[in-house]
Amino acid sequence: MEERNQTHVKEFIFNGFTTNERSKAALFTLFLVIYSLTLVSNASIIMLVWSNTSLHKPMYIFLCNLSLLEICFTTSTVPKMLSGLLSKVNSISFEGCFLQFYFFFGCGATEHFLLTVMGYDRYLAICHPLRYNILMSNYKCCLYAAHCWIIGFVWALFPVILISTLPFCGPNKINHFLCDPGPLLELTCEIVYSTEMIIIVYISLVSYSTSSCTLISYAFIIRTILKIPSASGRRKAFATCASHLIVVSIFFGTIMYMYVRPPGSHPFPTDKVVAVFYSVVTPFMNPVIYSLRNKEVMDVIKKMMRL
Repeated sequence: MEERNQTHVKEFIFNGFTTNERSKAALFTLFLVIYSLTLVSNASIIMLVWSNTSLHKPMYIFLCNLSLLEICFTTSTVPKMLSGLLSKVNSISFEGCFLQFYFFFGCGATEHFLLTVMGYDRYLAICHPLRYNILMSNYKCCLYAAHCWIIGFVWALFPVILISTLPFCGPNKINHFLCDPGPLLELTCEIVYSTEMIIIVYISLVSYSTSSCTLISYAFIIRTILKIPSASGRRKAFATCASHLIVVSIFFGTIMYMYVRPPGSHPFPTDKVVAVFYSVVTPFMNPVIYSLRNKEVMDVIKKMMRL
């Protein structure tokens, strides 16, 4: 049994996107620009909210947490991906691979819970406006956000520990640009169908439970909005949750495609494109979606630009 669990692989090598040097240079430039804009835009949202007392509300406290989360989420993979595009051999140590895996999954799980709580916040704001300040005070908001972070990173421990204890004895080339369950399980020395099924069920429980709670919140929200007599009132109510609904649809849709599917279904070229979308593009899009569709944020930005 001891020999069975022994790890022989000391490092992994990412196949990445391409071996063409011109393509690598173009991809490096593109991802570097997107990553830089992601850091700047999300950091700007955080500073904007905390420097303006008019935005010290649960909705924007959650938005701050989401921006911080997006910074951590994209930083867990993109810097390594960028360095790999400049290197002839894109390698990562065994420990570094599973550390990346942990932070990537921890941030992903935290975003599941955070987006669900943000949906609940919109439900309270629209369906129970008179009791909103009692049901969702700033203190309760911070408490909910803290629980999302803690639960998310505790949840991520199980798949990381489960896969890291499997025997890896070669080959060590990962057909991806990050350490992900599917490509890693392809490299183990034994048939791991049961392990893959356990991970799929484990991820599915979180994805389906959080997305279902979000859908329930929006079912009540839509029902309440349709009861508003004036068209302007309906537009205003919908505007407060439209940004969140867009972000939720993009995030849950891509995650479910990647991780909630039958064992062995790993079309890696497609997986790489989808992974780029939710690990690189979505963290860049979120602050743009929220700021451009939020009147209060835009008013604060305009006010600061006039100073």
